[in-house]
Amino acid sequence: MRNCLIILCLFSIFLSCAPQRYIAKDHEFPKPVDTRDHPIEMQIHKTYHVNGVYADNEFEGARLNNFEAINDSTFKATIAPENFPINMSAYYGMRLRADRDRAITVQLHYTQHEHRYVPKISSDGIYWHALDSTRFDTLQGSNICAVKLDVGVRPLYLCAQEIKASPQIKQWCQEIAGHEDVRFSVVGKSKLGRDMYFIDISQGDLEKKPTIVIVSRQHPPEVTGYLAMEAFVEEILADNVLSRAFRAKYRIMVFPLMNPDGVDEGHWRHNAGGIDLNRDWSHYNQPETRTVADFVVSSIVEHNSEVILGLDFHSTQEDVFYTLPDHRRSMIYPFKDMWITGLEQSIGGDFDANDEPGDINSPITKFWFYLQFGAEGITYEVGDETPRDFIQTKGIAAAQEMMQLLVLK
Repeated sequence: MRNCLIILCLFSIFLSCAPQRYIAKDHEFPKPVDTRDHPIEMQIHKTYHVNGVYADNEFEGARLNNFEAINDSTFKATIAPENFPINMSAYYGMRLRADRDRAITVQLHYTQHEHRYVPKISSDGIYWHALDSTRFDTLQGSNICAVKLDVGVRPLYLCAQEIKASPQIKQWCQEIAGHEDVRFSVVGKSKLGRDMYFIDISQGDLEKKPTIVIVSRQHPPEVTGYLAMEAFVEEILADNVLSRAFRAKYRIMVFPLMNPDGVDEGHWRHNAGGIDLNRDWSHYNQPETRTVADFVVSSIVEHNSEVILGLDFHSTQEDVFYTLPDHRRSMIYPFKDMWITGLEQSIGGDFDANDEPGDINSPITKFWFYLQFGAEGITYEVGDETPRDFIQTKGIAAAQEMMQLLVLK
C-alpha cells in the first residue's frame, strides 16, 4: 500500500512538471460549415507522351488530369478539381517539352467552372512571367482556354500562378532563419504527413510579450497573397530602427504554409480532407487547423501573453482588406482604421486600400482571432494579377505602417 502511495505521488509530481497542452475553444457561428472529411480524387502523377510532345505533372504544385492530341499541333489538357462543389479557382500547372522546336496550342479544358488565371510560364520554375494576352484566348464560352506556346527539348512550365510549394517555401523559411531573431521549426503534420512550417520572430524573453499571428496559403492557388506575406515578414526582419524596435516589443508567429497537401497536389481550394480550411475555425475537424489553433493557444497560455492582431494572407480578383466592423472593438481598436489610412498615405497617388468590413458569420480566421483572443482580425487579399512589384511595395508599406502604430502603442 505504501509503495502504491509513493508511486501515485511521484506520478502526480511528474504530471505537474510536464508541459500543459491547451486547446482552442470551439466557437459557434451564424453560418456554420460542416468541415468533416469530404472525398477527393487525387490526380495521377505521370508523364504523357503524345505526337512528340511530353507533358507532366510530376512536381509539387502541378495540376494536370489528362493530356491528349486534338491534331498534330493542338493538345487538350484536362483540368479537374479535387472535388465538388468548389470555389471557382480553376488552377492548372504542367511542364511541357517536345522532341524538336515547334509551335503548339494547349487547350485547357476545365471540367468545372471557368478559366480564371492568366497563364504564367517559366523555363526553370524560378523566374516567371505572364503570357502576353495575344497568346491565349477563351473558346466555347470560358471553360476552355487556348494557349499558344513555343516548346522544345528544354522543359517549359505552364501554370496558373508561380510555383510556391513546399520546397520553395521551406527554402524561404531556411533563408530567413539565418536571422538572429528567427527560429524555424515544424509544428505538426498535414493530413498526408507533410510538414507544417512555423517561423517564430522576436527578441529576448517571450514572457508576457504581445503577439501577432500571420497565416498564409490556406487556399492553394493564392500565390499573390503568399508573395505579399513574404514581403511583409521580410520588412519586419529588416535591419533598421523601426523593425528592431518592433521585434524587441512583440512576438510574431508565422505559419506560411497552412495547407501543404493542397498546395503540393495543385488543389483548387481544399486540403486532403476535401475541406476549405478557412471554414474550419470553429470545431477544427481538419488536422491543419487543429494543429495551428492549439499550438497558438498553448504558446500564448504558456508565456502569459496575448494575441493582439491576426493577419491572414489570401488572393482574389482584386486587392481588398476584409476587416471587422466598428462595433467589434478589438483590444487594439481603432488600429485597423489608422493602419489603412497610413497605408494609403504611404503609397500615395490614387491608391485605395479598399477596406470592406464584415460582421461575424462563418468560421474563418478573421473572426477566430477576434472570438478566441479579442484580437484584431484582418484578411489581407491580393489580386490574382496584381503586378508583382506592387505586391512587394504594398507588403513593405503595410508592415511599416503596422510597426509604427504598434511600437508607439
